[in-house]
Order: sequence, then C-alpha cells, then structure tokens
Amino acid sequence: MVDIYGNADAQSRQEQKQESLYQSRVKVYPKKVAGTFRRLKWAVLIILLGIYYIAPWIRWDRGPNAPDQAFLIDMPQRRAYFLWIEIWPQEIYYLAGILLLGAVGLFFVTSLFGRVWCGYTCPQTVWTDLFMWVERLVEGDRTKRMRLDKAPVSSSKVTKKIAKHGIWLVIAALTGGAWIMYFNDAPTVVVNILTGQASLKVYGFFALFTATTYLLAGWAREQVCVYMCPWPRFQSAMFDEDTMIVTYESWRGEPRGKHKKGSSWEGRGHCVDCKQCVAACPTGIDIRDGVQLECIGCALCIDACDEIMERLDLPKGLISYDTDRNVANKAAGKPLAYRLVRPRTIIYSILLVVVSAVMVWSLATRAQIDINVLHDRNPLFVTLSDGSIRNGYTIKILNMTREEKVYKLAFEGLGYAEMTVVGQEDSASQNIARLTADPDTVATYRVFMIVPADLVQGEVQDFDFVLTELQSSETVRRATVFRGP
Repeated sequence: MVDIYGNADAQSRQEQKQESLYQSRVKVYPKKVAGTFRRLKWAVLIILLGIYYIAPWIRWDRGPNAPDQAFLIDMPQRRAYFLWIEIWPQEIYYLAGILLLGAVGLFFVTSLFGRVWCGYTCPQTVWTDLFMWVERLVEGDRTKRMRLDKAPVSSSKVTKKIAKHGIWLVIAALTGGAWIMYFNDAPTVVVNILTGQASLKVYGFFALFTATTYLLAGWAREQVCVYMCPWPRFQSAMFDEDTMIVTYESWRGEPRGKHKKGSSWEGRGHCVDCKQCVAACPTGIDIRDGVQLECIGCALCIDACDEIMERLDLPKGLISYDTDRNVANKAAGKPLAYRLVRPRTIIYSILLVVVSAVMVWSLATRAQIDINVLHDRNPLFVTLSDGSIRNGYTIKILNMTREEKVYKLAFEGLGYAEMTVVGQEDSASQNIARLTADPDTVATYRVFMIVPADLVQGEVQDFDFVLTELQSSETVRRATVFRGP
C-alpha cells in the first residue's frame, strides 16, 4: 500500500522494520581439519569422555554397609562420595569451595590463554565435536553435507539422515544414562533401566538428559555458545594485551587477494582469501575480522590456514595463537615478549592457593564426630511438682566413621542441674550419660535438664553440652541455654 505521495504506509514500514530485526539461522558446515590443534582437541575429547563414562564404574572399598562406588551422590542418604572423601549435608561449604576454585581457575586460565575452556573442555564443545564427527562419518565432509541438504528427498538421503540421528540418539542416551549413574549405583541402575524396573523418577531424568544432549549437541550447536551461554559476554574482562588468543596477523596478510602460482608476493599480503579459516570454524565466523564474541578459541582456523601456507611454501602462522603485544611487536620488527606473570595472574594465583589450602586443611582436620542440640520450643520450660524447672533438648550425634562408637555426654556451666536421658532414667549418674551411635548415622536422643527452683539464675542461663568419644577421646561441645521463669 502506498499513499498519494508514493510513500509506503505506516503498517508496511513497521513490517519492514520488524523483518530487518530478525535473521534466520545460517547453518554452519565446518570442514574436516587436520593439524596440531585438531589432534589436541581429539586428545582432550577422548580423555574427558573417558572420565565421564568410566568414572561411575570405578569401585572403592569403604567398609561394610557402605556404597562401593568411587563417585556417588547419594541423595536418599544425603551423602556425597568422592574416592576416600565422604561429604555430609552440613558440609555443603565444600561445594562452595569447589565452585570458587572452578571460577577463579577459569579466570586465571582465561587471562593467560583466552577461551581454552570454551574451545576444548566445555561439555557443549566436547559433545558437539563428537556429534559433528558422526555427521561427517555418515554424510561426508563439508561440501557433501551441503549438497545432501540441498538435494531432493531420496532413499539415500533418508537413510543417511536416519543413521545419523540414530547414532546421535544412542550417544545422547549413553550420556543421560551415565549422568544417572553418578546418583545411583551404576550396575544396579543399568539393570533396572534395561529390565523396566527403574522408578519413574529415574526414567524421567534419563529422558531429560538424553533429550537435552541430543538437542544441544546435535541441533543447537553454536547457538548455545552465541546466544545461551553467558561466559562470552564478560570473558573480555579477563583479557589484556598479554593474553594468548587466536589472532589473524593482519600486518602480514594484508592486502589480501587471490594468488596465481609463480607470481610475485611483492606488494601484497600472504592471505589468498581462500576462506578455509571460515570453512573450518565451528561457529562460522571470519577470524580475520578480529576478536569476536562467537570465537570459542578452538584454533581450528590455525590448522586450516597453516595447511594453505604449507602448500604455498609460505611460513606458517598467518593465523596464530599469540598476544596482541606480540602481534604489534612482529609488525614493528621488535623482539617477542611473553608476560605470564602479571598483576591479575598473581591475584588469581594467590586466590587459588589460599582457597585450596583452606579446603585441604579443613578436610585434613575435620572432626569425625559432631553434635547438634535443639532446645524445645513449646514449651520452653516446665515447672515440676516440687518447683524444679525442667528444659527439654533433642541431641543429635553425628558418627562420621564406619564403625559403631560409644560416647560420654556431660555438661558444663549449669551448677547443680540433673541430666536425664530418655530411656536411661535408671542410670546411676545424673550428670554423665553413656550414648552410642551406629556407623555413618545420626543418633537422636531426648535429654532433660532439671534445676532446683532456688538455683535458677534468671530467664536464660548459658551452658555447654560436651560429647567425648571414648576410644579416641575426641571431644566436641555445643553451646545452648537453660530457660526459666
């Protein structure tokens, strides 16, 4: 629609504006690449996938009545097992420490070597690499895949697509199943899943992890890195001029252009504009445009470019893994300088050492017993027939060992009080109790503290419960209060 002046009406202009803000996904067809960085990626992929799939099957003897899986997060029993380390619910601060170490470690590595996490060890990258390898195996390399997608429907095309997606689903199912094994005994849960005896919860999570692996690694791919992942948005804050990143040496490559065999390189750059770096990129960018959010630092473009340079009898490294400082030095003919020790790397190193030391010290010195004391809240106290005041407590003894333990429970700071443990009312002593706790359990006891009325000192009086393990003499104490009128 146009008006009498030949201008598009407002609705048409709005539609054109909306259309200009949206762009459909341009599918990326990465080509097969051979070289140093590709071999490194294969090595990292094999190691990481090997750890992921094999770790749940490793056994670790922890004694009788204990799970023998080396890596297990036992949600029903509220325990996490990592080789010889057993984490209880109240020790969740170890998880915070691990997350802090991971974050600082990621900052440290990024400040030194750029996005090596994204390019080599990120789960999205690892599984996407595996899925793309399957795709190349079934459908062929870049040109063949592009031609196949454009070809009309045929039996050959349908067969290849079904084969590819079938293998993807198998890998996704193995991935989802392996994740389930970290929360259940691996041999048991596999048998239960295959025989239909697993719970609906297990099947539900198995289906969820299978579906997400299939969708993210098979379909979304670079979309996850570009649009879903927050890391690219603030990774540049860790970069400086001494950070190693994938870099196009423009001083050497420009002006670019096609090159005829035998012609002189005088007055022109070494980049022949073959676009092999673009064809190799898993996110489909042109590294010659500089550092970009979409670049995951995989360095496959370096392998692709080095192959072309070798064919042209030119030095490798037109695209290289280098720092901005060295690129400028090369352009100016100055010597190279690598500065690994910088203020930010020093700060990150100190944080890593401090947090690691605190966690190791905490693990090495943590107690094998603990006690929790809960004062009755309703009523706060009871007045007995003789006028004495009684307070009730719930005592929880945490036995973190794999054997039964015997403890002595006493109190300090409450003068002439009498202590009674429910079930041990006939005990001879009124200020010491003998308690037991089964291996790797929390033993619960009800305890009453009774103070004569004339000895009650105010509404609140502080005192301690003292628990001693008889065999090792290890002692823990917990402060609480005695309440009166």
